Amino acid sequence: MEIHKQYVLDEDRRPVAVQVPIDEFQRIEEVLEDYGLARLMDEREDDERLSREAAKAYYQSLKDELGR
Repeated sequence: MEIHKQYVLDEDRRPVAVQVPIDEFQRIEEVLEDYGLARLMDEREDDERLSREAAKAYYQSLKDELGR
């Protein structure tokens, strides 16, 4: 994935932040969430399994808690 970034510089021309287009930022968030979910699933492999619908509901409740 190509990221179109723009650096924000301070008065000494040192990079202090990065701007990326919102659609690319949202894609980065999705990738990180998917990665985190996959790691959590690997860690919990021996735990009780949820049905697909229960897992979706639980995942949505986590996203709701974060305000997404």
